[in-house]
Amino acid sequence: MESFSRNGMRFDVSDEGPVGAETVVLLHGFPQSARSWIGVSRPLLAAGYRVIAPDQRGYSPQARPRSRRAYRLDELVADVVALIDAAGAERVHLVGHDWGGGVAWMFAAMRPDRLHTLTAVSAPHPRAVVKAMLTGRQAWQAWHVGFFQLPWLPEAAIRSRDGRLAVAMLERSGLDAETARAYVDRLSTDPGRLAAALRWYRAMPLDTCVGLGTGAVTVPTTYVWSTDDIAIGRRAAELTGRWVTGPFDFKVLDGVSHWIPEQAPDELARYILERIRSVAPTT
Repeated sequence: MESFSRNGMRFDVSDEGPVGAETVVLLHGFPQSARSWIGVSRPLLAAGYRVIAPDQRGYSPQARPRSRRAYRLDELVADVVALIDAAGAERVHLVGHDWGGGVAWMFAAMRPDRLHTLTAVSAPHPRAVVKAMLTGRQAWQAWHVGFFQLPWLPEAAIRSRDGRLAVAMLERSGLDAETARAYVDRLSTDPGRLAAALRWYRAMPLDTCVGLGTGAVTVPTTYVWSTDDIAIGRRAAELTGRWVTGPFDFKVLDGVSHWIPEQAPDELARYILERIRSVAPTT
């Protein structure tokens, strides 16, 4: 499968591994793409799983609605349902990083009937984030969320000085220089990609599903957090388990930044496989 469609939009997809095998779906975050999962995919494929990674709404050129309301979480969850249907899978193992993790949490709360397991990476449960914002430093650490909701200024900042400011900020957050430059160049040169990616943030004030609207998760879940994540503090990470009623593991990667799929792909793949194998036989 190279693509799937929903409501007149076409989403680009990386689909590898044997059709009919248990399926792992990988959801990227900002400002990434399906390619951010390459290092994680290899061990999953070697273990015999089918691995599907879409370029999500706004990142696929033919799936870029202009309205910010189109980027609410219920729409993003519905995109994943359409992907799973197109893949011919009844249930999948869902993995999400950053914004993809936010979608994965909401998907697990809304559609547990379509999941075997959940592995959330970096992004805590939304209600844990809200709690940490009220009682800790999380609001300060997530300053970029408010900044990205401003009109035109984020686009100007990311494009300024040929993207050097944005590259420097990504490097400061722990991403390597080559990958940071590739992400910024694609945002700047792919028409409409930057504005569409920022609509994920700009839709947040319109989204009744954010924060306290996210329910508890009943499926077997692993949450992976890293100590050098400048955007997600320890308190939000440690609170996450309160909103998982199914089997739950909290994994901590010491000395790793927010960019876990790029920086620690083998360790992340190991945690994903541990979660998968806790509920299903090895394929």
